[in-house]
Amino acid sequence: MLVLGLETSCDETGLALFDSEKGLLGQVLHSQIALHAEYGGVVPELASRDHVRKMIPLLETLLSQTQTKKSDLDAIAFTRGPGLMGALMTGALFGRTLAFALDIPAIGVHHMEGHLLAPLLSEAPPEFPFVALLVSGGHSQLMAAYGIGQYELLGESIDDAAGEAFDKVAKMMNLPYPGGPNVAKLAESGDPQAFNLPRPMLHQGLDFSFSGMKTAVLNQYKKIEGQGRDADLAASFQEAMVDTLVKKCVRALKQTGLKRLVIAGGVSANQALRTRLQEELKRIAAKVYYAEPALCTDNGAMIAFAGWQRLKAGQHDELAVTTTPRWPMTELDIPRQE
Repeated sequence: MLVLGLETSCDETGLALFDSEKGLLGQVLHSQIALHAEYGGVVPELASRDHVRKMIPLLETLLSQTQTKKSDLDAIAFTRGPGLMGALMTGALFGRTLAFALDIPAIGVHHMEGHLLAPLLSEAPPEFPFVALLVSGGHSQLMAAYGIGQYELLGESIDDAAGEAFDKVAKMMNLPYPGGPNVAKLAESGDPQAFNLPRPMLHQGLDFSFSGMKTAVLNQYKKIEGQGRDADLAASFQEAMVDTLVKKCVRALKQTGLKRLVIAGGVSANQALRTRLQEELKRIAAKVYYAEPALCTDNGAMIAFAGWQRLKAGQHDELAVTTTPRWPMTELDIPRQE
């Protein structure tokens, strides 16, 4: 089965082709970073319009690169949610319309399920069951994954997501957009022990809270502004974030008795987080798995792959186009077993 995947949940336009026999054939990605940079964050209306402009040219590029014709497609998967309503709608309408024109099935995919399953595209994929840490600009969740659609929510952020906290800290410190990578880059030259920042809810279950951490950074920044200590503050913030995420992951593994951890989403590319997880999981005889670097951020490949998992179980959408900006993963259907 050849599946076209479309990702348009926020500010990345991603398309990919996944072949159930040959694997990932190719992918293309357009980032809107330059478009939103002057605003310091994503402007939903501009994001939607840019998806509309880029969708057809990107599809033509992908088909050309993979020497594929539209008539070769067997199915189309698009991001149904969660995400920005207008951005989701552009991908959903494009995907469902193209599927109708080609008389092939289409299916709306959960964005975070795409992230969760992305590591399965690697050369040495994890086997179910595993604990998944999903960390991005909009989500921070710990899930126990027992199979496709069989997800148990273990913990989540009660306020800001980890990626959102990174972006807000960057804005406080007058760093360029996108904030997360720029905070991490600045932190490389700083002292992670320079400031003792709080780790809210560190010893309370598996939920997260990053709002207080973010506020503490703001208060410290006001005290040191102009003193040349920005790198120390960035490093201390990253240390507090990494410390919290790692300890929660270890607790989740111990609580579930599982020995495999999958980490996915944009924040999973953070090298400080990867290093600490590798060290801590080795101590408890557990193993961590990541998606390939190109699949950590939003992309069409993860949507094509997640769509295939659903399609091969006989699932597909009807003609009506449905998007779900807020969509808990625990509400996903469990595909029938083959």
